[in-house]
Amino acid sequence: MLVVVLLAVLAALALAFLVDLLSVAKRRRQLRPNPESIALGAVTNFFDTLGIGSFAPTTAWLKLRKLIPDSYLPATLNSGHALPTVAQALIFINLVRVDPLLLAACIAAAVAGATLGAPLVMRAPVRTVQAIVGFALLIAAGLYALSNLGMLPAGGDALALTGPLFAVAVVLHFLLGALMTFGIGLYAPSLILLSLLGLNPTAAFPIMMGACAFLMPVSGIRFVRSERIDLRVVLGLAIGGIPAVLLAAYVVKSLPLTALRWGVVVVVLYAAALLLRSAWTAPVPAGAADPA
Repeated sequence: MLVVVLLAVLAALALAFLVDLLSVAKRRRQLRPNPESIALGAVTNFFDTLGIGSFAPTTAWLKLRKLIPDSYLPATLNSGHALPTVAQALIFINLVRVDPLLLAACIAAAVAGATLGAPLVMRAPVRTVQAIVGFALLIAAGLYALSNLGMLPAGGDALALTGPLFAVAVVLHFLLGALMTFGIGLYAPSLILLSLLGLNPTAAFPIMMGACAFLMPVSGIRFVRSERIDLRVVLGLAIGGIPAVLLAAYVVKSLPLTALRWGVVVVVLYAAALLLRSAWTAPVPAGAADPA
């Protein structure tokens, strides 16, 4: 019953976010999606559904192609990938068994963290955003490398956590929710955390996807109204991403991803270096416009 309620609330949140996104995009005359971002959304969300993650490769491409200013990255990532992530969550929460109470508690904690984190992102100086996202990309590259080398925790076989382990999972998902609003992906840290606590890694998928699917529309409603966002890119990511999720989940299901992860490591490291260099060498005076 709890899972049914979660799915119904998630669908309602997604619909509210979609209506708000289209309304704001129409008012700003940004209803025409960016064509390149449609392809980007398709590729990144396809591999996101298979476990690669979407934030790091999307950030790398947006930075390398200079499609948006650096300060637009958190809002664009959280808003653009919101609806594809909802599609993922609706699929995996239905398909994969996990303790409903743990699922609901981690989702609620992540949403609470994102609710507090979104206003901080919108007010943060450009250099702060560049530095945080740059360091996040370095961490993501490290996680990709560790995954390829087989050095990440294998996890246990539990489908539920109790007592102190339950509390640790909830508290850390609150922190991960707050960090995600800065453009720091939740998937890999959540998977590692839950595996270390003894949860079956497969059971972690509905938790990490559910947490992201709930918090992204909630924070996205704030982000789409900010000035630091390009709604044409957001719409493109969503339009390309949703069918790619369905293709990956129901048709392809699995691929040999090791070689792709090594390629992502190289691209993400390069993008991280560019962001950190910008944060270090290009201070922005108070009141100045965001750099392209």
